Amino acid sequence: MLLYPSVDKLLDQIDSRYSLIALASKRAHELDSGANPLLDSYKSQKSVGKALEEISAGVLKIDPKEKDFD
Repeated sequence: MLLYPSVDKLLDQIDSRYSLIALASKRAHELDSGANPLLDSYKSQKSVGKALEEISAGVLKIDPKEKDFD
């Protein structure tokens, strides 16, 4: 099974695997809690996949002021 979007593509946007996983996890929890989606449609059914798609699309980025991602 291939991961969509690919980790290599995501690492072009987020500079470390740790930051990528932390951001996707945080966003997945927000989606599970009822946060509004940032995309019109998703390929993934799971919240982590949706978060990764948002990162890939460039609509979800790390806030430089956020201390969780240092």
